[in-house]
Amino acid sequence: MDKSLKKSQKSKPEEKKTSFWARIFVRKGWGQVILLPLLSVFTALFIGAFIIAFSNIEVLTSWGKIFSHPWETLAITWNSIKTAYVAMFEGSFGKPVEMIAAVRTWLSTGMTKDLVAAFRPFSESLVIATPYIFAGLGVALGFRCNLFNIGAEGQLFIGALASVFIGYSVTGLPFYIHMPLAVIGGVAAAGLWGAIPGFLKAYTGAHEVINTMMMNYIAFRLMDFFLTGPMARPDKMPITPEIQTTAYLPTLFPSPMRVHWGFFIALGAAILVYWFLWKTPLGMEIRMVGANPRAARYAGVKNKTIIVLTMTISAALAGLGGVSQILGVDHRLVRAFSSGYGFDAIALALLGNSHPFGVVLASLLFGFLRGGAARMQSIAGTPVELIRIIQGMVIIFIAAPEIIRGLYHIRSKSKKEPVSAALLKEG
Repeated sequence: MDKSLKKSQKSKPEEKKTSFWARIFVRKGWGQVILLPLLSVFTALFIGAFIIAFSNIEVLTSWGKIFSHPWETLAITWNSIKTAYVAMFEGSFGKPVEMIAAVRTWLSTGMTKDLVAAFRPFSESLVIATPYIFAGLGVALGFRCNLFNIGAEGQLFIGALASVFIGYSVTGLPFYIHMPLAVIGGVAAAGLWGAIPGFLKAYTGAHEVINTMMMNYIAFRLMDFFLTGPMARPDKMPITPEIQTTAYLPTLFPSPMRVHWGFFIALGAAILVYWFLWKTPLGMEIRMVGANPRAARYAGVKNKTIIVLTMTISAALAGLGGVSQILGVDHRLVRAFSSGYGFDAIALALLGNSHPFGVVLASLLFGFLRGGAARMQSIAGTPVELIRIIQGMVIIFIAAPEIIRGLYHIRSKSKKEPVSAALLKEG
């Protein structure tokens, strides 16, 4: 009996030990959805620290004396990294000491001057993140239908172009009519712009990547034409006239803080997109077409209609990014007013796992990184381009999660399950 028991125990396959990260974070698959992006950001910042250090002339000079003055060399290296990241943090969020002091002053005296100045860096990061959220939601919605909307930048331009035209040319309307009219006009124009490649995809089979990319160039040249012709200022500068104050998106705090209604509209849009995708039959059909178009067609889904509709909504969301920037911040349109929001939106959709709430978090991350870049350059002398390097590394690690899993010994949730099926089940 003892021998047979021992043999049966030996014949049982040994249970694999669960990794430390899996035991703490992984629960029903959601842990890795949160953990992998966090580790990707941490790893990118860690590698970025070495780039910061060894792009500094003082650090490079000190390393020539590493054997004679090792502690001094390490101190100089550490100080360069610390100065850069502290400056980036303060440029993104503000100085905690000043923020606490400003809150105390406000509570005791009621004066808001110090409070506004202390929280301005944080507010600027939110301003930067607002167009990111809209554009990222648009691209993520397309991904859910297995559509690669590479035209978010052009759609953002078209939305801005239409809203600024309504904003300055229409006069005599009250705020509660003029501002919504400018928003709706920009959204409608961007949606129609996106419907064109959607129609071509659905009815001719033309690939949406090529079409949306070409539509970007058409949008850029169209804007150049209007800014140097019909929509140019009276002095012929390639800038549109300033929009009427009745078309402004109201700000939430006194100047110089620029946070406006657009940020909360963006958060509302994320909630609405989540509800639409996972709580409505139409959203289910979009995800079905994205997961398996043949099965969706067999189930009675009108695939062509869904493709056109998805591209239209995707473009409308991206266009809202341009609308919010014009009506809430710039109040006029200039050449190249967007600093790559639409192209970065592709990375945001990937970083957020094509989930609306994930896109919001990814957009806030990019907003805070860009918000701290200027201060990092002025205080630490670190090039702004380093932020782009860090963003690029985050995207690489997100796009190739096996790198992070290998570095931190995290087991994959499922190797056999297709990505499209995994996306369909999330929510």
